[in-house]
Amino acid sequence: MKTSNLIITSLLSVGIIFSSCSSLSNTTKGGLIGGGAGGALGTGVGVLIGKNAKSAAIGAAIGTAVGATTGVIIGKKMDKAAEKAAAIEGAKVEKITDANNLQAVKVTFASGILFASNKSVLNTASKSALTDFAKILLENPTMDIAIMGHTDNTGSLEVNQKLSQDRAQAVANFLVSKNVPSTQFKEVTGKNYAEPVADNSTEAGKAANRRVEIYMYASQDMIKAAEAQTK
Repeated sequence: MKTSNLIITSLLSVGIIFSSCSSLSNTTKGGLIGGGAGGALGTGVGVLIGKNAKSAAIGAAIGTAVGATTGVIIGKKMDKAAEKAAAIEGAKVEKITDANNLQAVKVTFASGILFASNKSVLNTASKSALTDFAKILLENPTMDIAIMGHTDNTGSLEVNQKLSQDRAQAVANFLVSKNVPSTQFKEVTGKNYAEPVADNSTEAGKAANRRVEIYMYASQDMIKAAEAQTK
């Protein structure tokens, strides 16, 4: 596996998001953000929002079509994980679609919730939230995970690349310390300010861009297990 400073291969990530959303499935619960560009995160429990068609596909395509029944089985697992993630303070949750057209979950934490300004050491409050998040991962050992750190455009590319990488790595390291197997992490990477979700010309936009995204998606083992249930 490949990872910058850790133990990870290549793929994509999970995160609290800031984009438009559609209606939720009947199996999901939690706060609902309307169709606008992601409401304020606040300091309460997380928020669960609908599927975002604009999200880039994550995961490695397996090369063969996944059946509809298999997709339903996986979708139910993702619904449960999303519901639990939405109960975590500071987490913003979105249901997305992976490279195999299967439901996946994106959880985003604003960097201000996890870290002090320009730092990559997790604060005390963030450790509580990430401990709860680790429990979800431990309950779903066949979900693959990707973590991506993002910054605003203040400062040099070099500085922001290191900061975004260090923050993504700090989150991954903490989850591993809570017994999440390192083999679940398929990417831990910094994206500097290359993928903004808001306008960096405003303070509100910069705050939105400073974030860590975590993606949960079906591994090949999860797909195989779901397919076996259909036979």
